[in-house]
Amino acid sequence: MSTSPRYSLIAGLALIIGFNLRPIMASIGPLLDILQQDLGLSSTQASLLTTLPVFLMGVCALAGPWLQRWVGEVRGIALGMLLITLASAARLLIDSAAWLIVSAAVAGTGIAMVQALMPAWLKRNHPERAGSLMGLFTTGIMGGAVIAAAGAAPAAEIGGWRLVLGVALIPALLALIAWMRYAGGRQRTADRVVLPYRNARAWFLLAFFGIGTSAYTLVLAWLPAYYIDLGRSPVHAGYLLGALSAMEVVSGLAVSSLVHRFPDRRPLLTFVILLMLAGLGCLILAPISLMLPAIVLLGLGIGALFPLSLIVTLDHADSPAQAGALLAFVQGGGYAIAALMPLLAGVIRDTMASLQWAWVCMVFGALVVLVMTWRLGRTDDEMGAEAAASL
Repeated sequence: MSTSPRYSLIAGLALIIGFNLRPIMASIGPLLDILQQDLGLSSTQASLLTTLPVFLMGVCALAGPWLQRWVGEVRGIALGMLLITLASAARLLIDSAAWLIVSAAVAGTGIAMVQALMPAWLKRNHPERAGSLMGLFTTGIMGGAVIAAAGAAPAAEIGGWRLVLGVALIPALLALIAWMRYAGGRQRTADRVVLPYRNARAWFLLAFFGIGTSAYTLVLAWLPAYYIDLGRSPVHAGYLLGALSAMEVVSGLAVSSLVHRFPDRRPLLTFVILLMLAGLGCLILAPISLMLPAIVLLGLGIGALFPLSLIVTLDHADSPAQAGALLAFVQGGGYAIAALMPLLAGVIRDTMASLQWAWVCMVFGALVVLVMTWRLGRTDDEMGAEAAASL
């Protein structure tokens, strides 16, 4: 593994920027009952606090190639971090559900800009280790979720939910300053790219990413509420989500370290999807007695599947411009799919007074992704030319 100063700088920026992309959402789940009580939200309405930003992340990700060409990766990521900072600061003063949802939309736009542009920036600056750097970037994302999820409920008991939701502005501001200081340098104008709407493989990757990421958004939004419904305290439920997110960090680091040993991604993908299925089974069949195995298995499975899905997509691109276009398309449509799962869970909870059927739906989704895995093939040899031709 490279230990050059340049690699270390890029890796550090990937981690700290990624760290700020989930606290604004991960802190919602442990506080959901409190927010529902204070703001009078139904479960379906409350699900919008996760569904809306995820959906907007998808919509805005489709503009990634335009941003890459006309704004640039460095300036675009800086603007995205600024939006996250402003949305977090606004939550210190929010006193209505409508403004809370608006802040979620602003943050979702910023998150989408960063996620659409960061992969291309990584590939441009260190193309030979782009896969490992993507693993570090997604590990940073999950690390931010750990702290936000585990700390939300205890901190809310001390300072209230507004302070908990607003304090995310501090690391976001620090990351913005670091990015503006160290990520600069002259950028070449990106080549004009077209989203691969007519490429069947791109649609396949979109569906693969979207269905797989649905497990992440479902857990992020509803795992704490599921255990609160089963009698656990909000603090305990938040710790469970934090522990699951910690397992995601461990898994993400493992992917970053090991992914270069698997030019054929299929065996690794199969293994992590089976872990996720086992965790979902524990959550459905014995959520209390098998609570710890469920948390560990789900965390490891989801934590590896998320970066692997992005890495598999990145494998299909031969240039930073192609990476930006393909990732924008895959994330744009994929996040739109993933945004539906928390909303569906909210409807299920309102109509059935239980979230168990939401996990059952996710089992079917995971089985679909498992079958899709063996259609991927060895991306470098079999699919790169097809993707490059369409881009």
